Amino acid sequence: MGREIKFNELDVTLRLSGFLSFCALKSKVIMPYQMIKDVYVDVFEAPMWMIRMPGTSIAPLNIYEGSFLYKGEWYFLSYERKEPVVILELEGHQKYRYVVFAIDDPTQTAAEIRRRLVSLEA
Repeated sequence: MGREIKFNELDVTLRLSGFLSFCALKSKVIMPYQMIKDVYVDVFEAPMWMIRMPGTSIAPLNIYEGSFLYKGEWYFLSYERKEPVVILELEGHQKYRYVVFAIDDPTQTAAEIRRRLVSLEA
């Protein structure tokens, strides 16, 4: 798929490879656990008036890769179909408010992120 999640001790990293990193103009997004406010799985509908800065979008085909600005908030989107994706809401991240990405098992990925968040709170 070109996307990989790496769980580190203090953060989770979304890595893009090959054509996806080319389209997104980025190869990774690092998200410290302490900055993850919420994580859930849902179908994401990109707002029609998002500004691509930089990245690739083909709205009729639901292809979004890269950084987007909408109502003063930055989004990192990486998906290519209308299907359940992992949606992370961040607080205090250096750039992004939301990171939205497709992965083979979004429910399991979101559960693992939640598990790690709980273990940090303990």
